[in-house]
Amino acid sequence: MNTLNFVLPLGSSVLSFAFAAMVFDQWWQRRKAFQLVWGIGLLWYGISAGCEFIGGAFGWSEPLYRAWYLIGAFFVAAYLGAGTIYLLSKARFGYFAGATVLIGGLLSLLFSHANAKGGDVPLYPGSATAGTVAFVIAAIGGIAIIAATAVRPRLAPHIAMGVLIIGSVAVAYMTLTAPLAAPGFALDPATHVPVGTAFPGYVRVLTGPFNIAGALCLVFGAIYSAYVYMPKRKVMRNKVKTPVIAQLYGGAAVAVNLVASTPTAASALLKGKVNSRVPATILIALGAFIPGLTSGLNRFGVTWSFFLGEFLGVLLIFAGFLVSEEVFKNIRVGATLWSRGPSDRTLVTEGSSSGD
Repeated sequence: MNTLNFVLPLGSSVLSFAFAAMVFDQWWQRRKAFQLVWGIGLLWYGISAGCEFIGGAFGWSEPLYRAWYLIGAFFVAAYLGAGTIYLLSKARFGYFAGATVLIGGLLSLLFSHANAKGGDVPLYPGSATAGTVAFVIAAIGGIAIIAATAVRPRLAPHIAMGVLIIGSVAVAYMTLTAPLAAPGFALDPATHVPVGTAFPGYVRVLTGPFNIAGALCLVFGAIYSAYVYMPKRKVMRNKVKTPVIAQLYGGAAVAVNLVASTPTAASALLKGKVNSRVPATILIALGAFIPGLTSGLNRFGVTWSFFLGEFLGVLLIFAGFLVSEEVFKNIRVGATLWSRGPSDRTLVTEGSSSGD
């Protein structure tokens, strides 16, 4: 038995539950929707990792495997990403979020109609209908999010959350009722890490609009937040008012200006003269990217890094939240355990005024 197969998931699970408790406490104090949704996402993270711990320490079973796949493949990234949509709703982040839902749906469609490499055998047999339906629903949902962002930005995250809840119910039914071949779960024979191959293709192709869209929103939402709060050198300044072109130009401007601003921001970071959200959101972006990468590798048979990526992910995101002045002004679990001093707030003010 590989000790890391239950030690790393145990660490991920305990940290996720503790983190979730702190975020829920912050929500209880401030009643911000993004904190509630992030707290739910962290609960999913803890439950998914907890399933891995139980499976690694005591053995896998069919109910445990179903719960692990449903929560890990569909819920974790999706709910954390939805929290980011709420956080950045004033910044019209819904344009990007809607596009990621469309991308996830398109990938579901492509995978469901793709053949295995070097042959005519479908990559995911029996998944063509599911992939097509997933694409249609994702397209409707993505377009609705984009349209709401254009007309009423505050409505966009509610639409995204509504689509996510409906989708969650649908995939929960399909995951819990899908036929599984004996023994009712699948592990990599070399690493004994769980893989999704026991599920039929029509379930596996549905993950795109959930985990891909969620991970992209979490990663790029954090990067965008770092850009907002860092000292900026704006290479692209002119604004475009033509619909669609304006959104494309805005996205390109953020990317170009982010690259141009990085040297100045890095220098300010080393001198301690940036808003606390800059290092915080960089840590969050890294924490979202690493498990997204390792779970993607798991899907394609590279499983050795799966549990490590999961642990590093929640650890870095947790570190990012602790660093952020705006998110955690004090640490509480029912009672205040620690609070920032005046010097931290001064630093935030100076960092905010150093932007363009």
